[in-house]
Amino acid sequence: MSKKVINQNDIYDYELINSFESEFEFKENPINRIKKEIKINENILNSKQEKLIELKNMINAIENCNLKNNANKLILGDGNTNGPIMVIGEAPGLEEDKLGLPFLGDVGDLLKKMLHAIKIEKENIYTCYAVNFRPPEDRKPTSAEIKRYSSFLKIHISIIEPRIIILMGSSAMECVTGLNTKISDERGKWKEIIIKNKNYPLIITFNPSYLLRFPENKKFSWEDLKKIKKKIQDLNIKV
Repeated sequence: MSKKVINQNDIYDYELINSFESEFEFKENPINRIKKEIKINENILNSKQEKLIELKNMINAIENCNLKNNANKLILGDGNTNGPIMVIGEAPGLEEDKLGLPFLGDVGDLLKKMLHAIKIEKENIYTCYAVNFRPPEDRKPTSAEIKRYSSFLKIHISIIEPRIIILMGSSAMECVTGLNTKISDERGKWKEIIIKNKNYPLIITFNPSYLLRFPENKKFSWEDLKKIKKKIQDLNIKV
């Protein structure tokens, strides 16, 4: 086994994973600073909004659900419904339950920094959760709850039709893939899921809330982010 040569880029990476500061810029390729106008097909957008309303009504009709009964708001999703990337977290927290939007507060701030590090603005993508209601006391959703909400999440994915799915956290991983193994064994690997005869590439990584509690694992998330950046380039995705 050959030793890895340590250089300035390694030091730069180490500094970045401890902060995910927005000033970071990739240097391997020329940076395109020309902002292109994105034209959105209004008919497609309207159709998606209508389908999302229908989905929200379906979820609101759930009965005998401990999650729903103890939460204040249903959190469906937020962001660009025509965006090429869909980020799926685990479950809403206290702030999200108050305001009805995903990834708020410190968790949202860290997610923005992580995305910004690979030149993605949060408003250009779509974010949601594996389950739509805040679990009591912010506990982890049970496997039964995850299984119940997985059908809604797969409908959600089929409506948004992203080109890349990023699963953040073990609940998101289990909800979409059915895997109930350690996230540390699955993170950083590209997989595929088929929903309604359409293939979606996905990658599993740590949830920002987990990284706030265990910042020493940011180095692994940074490796995952670099893989996401490469996939975006390989698929010629404009974000």
